[in-house]
Amino acid sequence: MKNRPKDLYDISKKGTVPVLQLDNNIIDESFDIMIWSNKKNSKFDLLSLNSKLQIDIIKKNDSDFKYWLDRYKYFDRYPEQSKEFYFEKASGFLLEINNMLKENKYILHKKIQLVDLAIFPFIRQFANVDINLFCDKFYHLNRWYLNFSTSDRFQSIMQKYDFWNRNNKPIMVNLNFFKN
Repeated sequence: MKNRPKDLYDISKKGTVPVLQLDNNIIDESFDIMIWSNKKNSKFDLLSLNSKLQIDIIKKNDSDFKYWLDRYKYFDRYPEQSKEFYFEKASGFLLEINNMLKENKYILHKKIQLVDLAIFPFIRQFANVDINLFCDKFYHLNRWYLNFSTSDRFQSIMQKYDFWNRNNKPIMVNLNFFKN
């Protein structure tokens, strides 16, 4: 991300990823891309179950949890408190999710929903700071996390690509990823 290409900024002034370039529209927020994709592929309908609760959880993830996650990941940049302090602050949200996962394979149901996909990357970042501590503290969340991170689906989309090159073909997402 340190060497973002000019082409990315030509598409979206924010220069963040992901960016979805459509014929007449640019979508440069992950959640908005997920909503667009869900609408385009109604057979998956990942917001079919309690959409308001899903969106509330995603918003809490994107605000409160993300704030503490960044401090936990980069605790050396935030010397006002300790790494342990930031872990505990972020843990409040994770404990809520952990409790939701006591009864289900996924956060709200036995089938995957948008909320699972939306917060997974953030949970992954958190877990990767200290995987042993994560496993010890969040049993059900760890089971959910491992279900995603070790799946063939996830492994197939986490391929490493060479540095950005205008000759590279666009990355196409296989929407079968969302099938349960």
